[in-house]
Amino acid sequence: MLILAIDTALDACAAAVLDTGTSKLIATESQAMKRGHAEALMPLIARVMKESGLPFAALDRVAVTTGPGSFTGLRVGLSAARGIGLAAGKPVVGLTTLSAYAAPIVSEGGEPPVISAIDARHDQVYFQVVSGNGSSLVRPKVAPILEALEASRFGAPHLVGNAANSLAERWPKDAAPPIKVDALPAPDITWVAWLGAAVNPPTAPAKPFYLRAPDAKPSQDKPSQEKPSQDVIGSQPAAS
Repeated sequence: MLILAIDTALDACAAAVLDTGTSKLIATESQAMKRGHAEALMPLIARVMKESGLPFAALDRVAVTTGPGSFTGLRVGLSAARGIGLAAGKPVVGLTTLSAYAAPIVSEGGEPPVISAIDARHDQVYFQVVSGNGSSLVRPKVAPILEALEASRFGAPHLVGNAANSLAERWPKDAAPPIKVDALPAPDITWVAWLGAAVNPPTAPAKPFYLRAPDAKPSQDKPSQEKPSQDVIGSQPAAS
């Protein structure tokens, strides 16, 4: 299976082409960035496809991260993935950033639990906890950091994600310390591709993965002229 993977959810703009038949990453490119995904993504995808030597029609599937992530970044990646899928007549699947963070660690087959954590601002994180074999211990949610730290009850974890350091710095002193902390700004695009190959398209829609209500709401007294922040991580944009 040939997979085009796309990630613009957090602080990277990345794409890759994976051939699952040979377990080979044919082409990949990732650029660290907090802004500018809209301008960078399509030229980046064009370079990756050129490096792969494949036309879009040769792809079997397009995979894209669905969040939590910045509203602007998610919109850019999802729009590109859907457009390519529509033009090439290929299915498009979505993967959460939390699962993409955890995937390479789970693949190692260790025993420690894995906590994926993404900064949600205001002393909150988006997080999930899985066991070493990938089974769910805490489903994806948004919560205060103090609540996320309650996952220490599962034992010494492997922390991963752009909020991994925030958890490690406040880890309970009476709990077993994390065995490793990977404060990665974005998931590895290679694992976005592998997850994209593994999922069942009907159960992995390419649509934003929201974990909390809008940060901005229209006034009840008069129509709001405010627009939702373009950088509210994981929040659903307020209705106009």
